[in-house]
Amino acid sequence: MKKYFRALTIAGSDSGGGAGIQADLKTFSALGCFGMSAITALTAQNTRVVTGIYPAPPEFIGQQIDAVMEDIGVDAVKIGMLHSPGVIETVAQKLSDWKCPNIVVDPVMVSKSGDNLLREDAVQALKTALLPLATLITPNLPEASVLLGQHIEHKEDMADAALALAKFGSANVLVKGGHLTSGDSCDLLYQTESNSMIELFGKRINTPNSHGTGCTLSSAIAANLAKGVALETAVKNAKDYISGALLAGAAYQTGKGHGPVHHFYDLWT
Repeated sequence: MKKYFRALTIAGSDSGGGAGIQADLKTFSALGCFGMSAITALTAQNTRVVTGIYPAPPEFIGQQIDAVMEDIGVDAVKIGMLHSPGVIETVAQKLSDWKCPNIVVDPVMVSKSGDNLLREDAVQALKTALLPLATLITPNLPEASVLLGQHIEHKEDMADAALALAKFGSANVLVKGGHLTSGDSCDLLYQTESNSMIELFGKRINTPNSHGTGCTLSSAIAANLAKGVALETAVKNAKDYISGALLAGAAYQTGKGHGPVHHFYDLWT
């Protein structure tokens, strides 16, 4: 019998379908993985605003992870929105208990519309309980700034930020430069085992439809890792995928704010 490549997302639900669990599952499917989910919170949101967040109890989030792991198992895990210390600690404990491989942590803190998705008291729990378990963390510049307690705004700051973030225990760090004001969109990948730092350039795509970009990139990396792709190649493949999704999605109008990327651009237009 054949076996699927198995990818689990542990994140919040986006009722607008552009980010969160919905973006992750679309990405897994588009990249040839069997997607599963443990939903950490329900959000009421669209392309413009988050109007409500209904968190799931930590114990029920743990039940979802147990249900997946004891029967199906995983080849990679993507972590998204974890809103409270209790949720973070529960997820970290389950990942440790089940010895989950290929953990990609996207430290989601603020929505595209500017709404806070992570409680302030959860930042410390994220740093101490979850980041040490991560195969890769994928903060953008605002998220890196919160984690480090200092402003990371310029390309020149990204290397020092990557090294500082690695001290929280993650095996690898991808600092995303999408918030840079320069013309390019440079990401920086630091791999601790080889102590190597590489710049990954991407063409900046002029589009309002960028909702779920971070979720999609991190889940694309997880999907590649689930398929056995080496980390550096997995990141490069994921960057190619999100660039294609952004470019194809620019032609569509969905809602009145930041629309989604086109996850299935290789399958239909």
